[in-house]
Order: sequence, then C-alpha cells, then structure tokens
Amino acid sequence: MKITLLALFALMAATFMAGCSQPPAPKSQDADFEALAGDYIEKLLELNPELATTLGDHRYDTRLGDYSQAGFESLLGLYRQTLDKLTQIDPAQLSSVNSVDSRILRTNLESGIFQLETLREHEWNPLTYNVGNAVYGLLTREFAPLAERLTHVKERLRALPGVLEAARKNLKNPPRIHTETAILQNKGNITLVRDELQAYLDKVPQLKSELVPVQQQAVKALEEFGTWLENDLLPRSHGDFRIGEPKFRRKLRYTLDSDLSLEDVLNRAQAELAATQKAIHATALPLFRQYFPGKDAGAPKAVVKAVLDKLAEQRPDNRTIVDQARRDLEETTQFVRESRLVTVPDEPIKIIVMPEFQRGVAVAYCDSAGPLEKNGETFYAIAPTPVDWTPGRVQSFFREYNNYMLKELTIHEAMPGHYLQLMHSNKFKAPTMVRAIFSSGPFVEGWACYAEQIMAEKGYSGAEVKMQQLKMRLRLIINAILDQKIHIAGMSEQEAMDLMMNEGYQEEGEAAGKWRRACLTSTQLSTYFVGTVELNEIRKAYEAKHGSIQDVQAFHDRMLSFGSPPARYVKELMGL
Repeated sequence: MKITLLALFALMAATFMAGCSQPPAPKSQDADFEALAGDYIEKLLELNPELATTLGDHRYDTRLGDYSQAGFESLLGLYRQTLDKLTQIDPAQLSSVNSVDSRILRTNLESGIFQLETLREHEWNPLTYNVGNAVYGLLTREFAPLAERLTHVKERLRALPGVLEAARKNLKNPPRIHTETAILQNKGNITLVRDELQAYLDKVPQLKSELVPVQQQAVKALEEFGTWLENDLLPRSHGDFRIGEPKFRRKLRYTLDSDLSLEDVLNRAQAELAATQKAIHATALPLFRQYFPGKDAGAPKAVVKAVLDKLAEQRPDNRTIVDQARRDLEETTQFVRESRLVTVPDEPIKIIVMPEFQRGVAVAYCDSAGPLEKNGETFYAIAPTPVDWTPGRVQSFFREYNNYMLKELTIHEAMPGHYLQLMHSNKFKAPTMVRAIFSSGPFVEGWACYAEQIMAEKGYSGAEVKMQQLKMRLRLIINAILDQKIHIAGMSEQEAMDLMMNEGYQEEGEAAGKWRRACLTSTQLSTYFVGTVELNEIRKAYEAKHGSIQDVQAFHDRMLSFGSPPARYVKELMGL
C-alpha cells in the first residue's frame, strides 16, 4: 500500500505522542533505601550502645548512651533527618522486602519523634534511667571470654554515675507510682552490682584490683541515687500517670501499626469479652459436674469460679516454681513436635529466676538472643514473690499461677510462644537490619497468645489447661479495655479491680499487679488482644483463599518466616 508524505508525518507524530504518553518505568530506589537505612542504623546504634548490645552487636559494649538533654536532642535530630530523607523514597518503587521495611522504618521514626518531642518520658519517667540490663546482659551472655566481658562491665559501671546525674537534672514531676517502682528497681541494681557481680569476679580474680574500685564507686552512686529518689523525688512526684486521649491515640497508632482504630479495639474487645465468658462457662460445666457430683450448677460465673478455685488447689511455691516450669517446657516441646504445629528451634533456652532489678512490672518475660548474637541462648525468667508480701498475698499469687496456669505461662513465654517465634524471627534475612531491630509488639505478643490458642485446639493437657487458656484470653481482652479506660476515661483502681476479678476471674494479687502495670505503661497492654485478632484474621484469610489448612506446620512456619513485622505486612507478604 502506498503511503503519502503527509500520512507518514501523521503516523510518525502519532507514534511520538504515544511514546510521550507512556514514560519509562521509574528506576528502582532500592539502593537508595538500603544506604539510608544502613546509615541510620549505624548512627542509631552508636547513640544507643545498650540497644547494640541487646542485638548482639558488641562494638559499643564499653559505653552507655548519653542521657542528658543534649543526648536526647541528638537522637531526635537523627530521627528527623532520616525521616526527611525517607519521604523522598517511594515504597512502590522498592522490592517487596524493602517496601515493607521502608514503611516499618517510617512508622518507627515518627514514633521516635513523638516519644521525644511530645511524650517526653525522659522528663517524667525515672524508669528511663534503669541501665541494669546493660550490665546484666554482658554478664549472662557468653559471647566472649568472661575477662573481656568484665572489662566492658567496668567501663559501663564507670559511666553509670553520669546516667544517674542526668536523671537528677531531667526528671521534673513524675507520677508517684513510677518513682516507687524506680526505687524498687534501683535496689535491685545495687544487689546486681554489689553482690551478683562478685560471683563473676571470683572466676577472674586477676581483674579484681582494677574492677573493685569502680564497682564500689558504682554502688555508692546507686545508693546515693536511691536516697535521692526516696527523699527528694518521691515527695514531689505528683504527675499524672494517665497520658490522656490525644497522646494515647497517637501512641496507640504507632504501637499497633494496624488498620484498627482506637474505637475498633475497644468495641471488638467488649464483644470478645462476652463471647469468651460464654466459652469458659461451656468448658467449665463438665468439670463442675465431675468435681461436684450432684451439686446444682447455678449461675455461669459461679460455675466458672468454682472450677477455677478447684484447679488453684494444685499450685507451686517460690521453691518449686522454676523446676516445675522446666518440666512443663519439656512437655510442651514434645507436644509441639509430635503434633507438628510448627518447627521447633535448636537454640538453647534456660529458665531463670527474674533478676531483682527487672521486677515490678511483669511476672515473667522471655529474653531472647539478639539477631546478631553469637550465643543464641534465650532466658525464660519468672519472678518470685517479693519478700515484703504478706502470706495471704503470696497465696493469692500462686493460686493465680497454679500448676495448670504455669503450663499456660510456659506456652506463652517459651514453647511454642515467644522463644519459638523469636528464634524463627532471627533467621529472617533482608538487605537491611530494619526488621531485626524494629519488631512489632502486636505480632510478637499476638503470636504468643495465638500459640496458647492452637495448643488448646489440639487438646494439650485437657480441659483443665483449656480453662486457663480461656482465662488468659479474658485477661488479654481486659488488658485492652483497661489500657484505654485508665489512660483516657479515668477508670479508678476499684473499677479496674472489679473488672479483672469479676469479669476475668483474676486473683486479687494478679489484678493488683496489672493495675500497677497499666499505670506504668500505656498502649502496650493493647498489643496482646490486637495481635491475636490480627493473626487469626491471617488464618481466616488463608483458609478463605486456599481452603482448610492441610499442613499446619508449613502454614505456621510460613507465617513466622518474615521476621516480626506488623501483622498487616505478614498478610501482604503471604499474598492475602
């Protein structure tokens, strides 16, 4: 076919215009993001040596962070500068791994700015200045010869008085409960440095001459700080521990990194409270008939309480609780393996008595090895009852943490809960360390609560442990309600105690400890409920797309293969 010159020009113009309407695909920004994240993390660890040690990066083990106002300003400047640069990178132009990590980094930078600029805990929370773990971690993790670690301890003890002096200058009007807890933990720090350190020194006596004077100086500084806390700060600790709705709402958004709003969390928690109360009654009824044959069941709450009281008759004490937890760990590990629920890690786990300087907030915790740590040992710590507790309160504590509840606690903290999940998380590798450093509290706590659920679903230890699992579910639901009601709605201690004891069947001692914890923290108590909801939604979404799960172990391994990001990113990465 013959084409005229005019037609040819028209065709060329059309082709040119078509090309102009479809610009070339933007160049990937992965290299820019990886460089930015790497530079930020390097500077962050240099400014926060304690965090570096926790992660297993031991380049800064001889230092403590700068807790002066200037130090906090330097940290704030780093957050702002990094966020400014990050906003120039489009997550859509990144690989799937980097895209998720860029969004995680942005949330954490915004959270850090909020913490230092608006919340300003360093000016009212004396617990900010508890650096006991910076010493304890060097003693207990055998990543290097003891002599080398003790040399690093010496340098950190030398820096300790500077941290305490910064606390004196920065703290203005703390809430009384925070100062009281700081007094308790400071006494634990004195015990750590004065007494517990001695056992390590005895193993390397050649270091005593250079370390003992520094040790004595640190003990003196801690004792003087304790006197200051009690005689100076405590009498003027009139601050309000309730952070109020505007701050709570923003902090919750950063803590959860979820699509659920503050109102969504409360509404869903209240609905779940009613549903779980029905479930625990249904589980309790056959046990009630077994334990109390011929007795009229009566009201649902009376039935549940009678069964829980019966189960509480079998309980440990301060002498037996750690050994019993060890036996429970062996049992739960065997059950997980035989049931093929999830792959069991090989890294070691040790059950210990919680160090005194860490007590006063939670009854137990899981201290896993950092992703960079050479010694991959995990510590599952349990706190004994304080020496000043009355016999009645001690009994209340162990009624709460009876033999069956201790099994449930071991599931949550160790197997297949925190220990297992965090060991899986440490195996995740990415171009940056973003996900290793900034783990999601809701995902971590949500998995531990979800682990309790899947163990109960598989019938672990029968209806007696199922009762404790449902009681723990009531607890995590009530945690979310308390979190908001206390910090936003002015819930009183008596109202909180009534909710926990009457609706959640908690013992008085447990409820009193949770009231204290809710006053000391904000938004963290919501992570358990939200995380459990979100992990169950991942499971539902998977089943909706793929049908019933045939290989439970493969499904859970996949869920845990992305580190510890917010659950919405796990859902995204699983194609759900």
